[in-house]
Amino acid sequence: MIHFLVASLICLLRLADSLQFDRAVSVQRGGGGEYELAAGIARPMNLNSMQAAPILVLHGGPGVPSHYLEPLIDVVPYRSIILHDQLGCGRSPGPSSLSEYSISKSVEDLESLLKSLGVRRFHLYGQSYGGILAFEFLKKIAEGRSSVEAECLSVLLSSSPSDVAIVEGEANNLIAQLLQEDDDESSVMERFRLKHQCSTPAMPEPLKLAYNSAATPGMWRSTEVIKDYVAHPPMEGSKRMPSAMVMRGENDFVTEKCIQGWKDAFNHNFVRSKTLPGCSHHGLLENSKEYGRVVDEFFSEYD
Repeated sequence: MIHFLVASLICLLRLADSLQFDRAVSVQRGGGGEYELAAGIARPMNLNSMQAAPILVLHGGPGVPSHYLEPLIDVVPYRSIILHDQLGCGRSPGPSSLSEYSISKSVEDLESLLKSLGVRRFHLYGQSYGGILAFEFLKKIAEGRSSVEAECLSVLLSSSPSDVAIVEGEANNLIAQLLQEDDDESSVMERFRLKHQCSTPAMPEPLKLAYNSAATPGMWRSTEVIKDYVAHPPMEGSKRMPSAMVMRGENDFVTEKCIQGWKDAFNHNFVRSKTLPGCSHHGLLENSKEYGRVVDEFFSEYD
């Protein structure tokens, strides 16, 4: 009997930790179209916990859906973790016109998602482009332009550039260095992946799945669609933005130069930085245990 109860408890815990994209949030576009934003929550019973606030997760790309960030569930215990696929990729099909996409429209979608969930307080996590989206969302709140009432306690930007032109230049420089070492152009992008993007010998399945479910080329995908983006601080007199951490991998193509602008972009002096030794752009998939520890310990400071 005892063994049966223990086994049942383990099954319940595993079920609570599993993630199902079973929520759909209606969002609007200028042409009058209505689309559904697909979202899922791991450990939904903890969504309004007062001890460990949930984490709202924003994926990168643009246009590379959240599959590759689902391992956060395994390395950040106890907390509810909210993931969604931004419109136009993964499980959230969107309009076929590129004009219907922008950072500001993605922020509006994010506001709709938060309101539908009814959370009172949360932490915000953005990886790569997701960090840009997180910053612009918090900037809108700070300037009093958002109707979201939930409180963001802190924010973590992971491998997120504050200036897209700089990261494009840095990536091109790193590719040039690899070609100097070995001028085989047919292998240079795989060498770039192994050193600066994801250093695992084979591409991890969550990342492979994300790329296979990404937005179609020519749509809201890649840094080309946000090539002019530079992070600027909120206007004078805005409310104080949440405390922030900017994290990157030691070998990340988002180099130290790419993240320097974040300290001036936030309207306070509480922006700390963290470099993960031996990691590149996808530290979560390269050293998941250490990555999860850093994320959870940072957010725990602000619960």
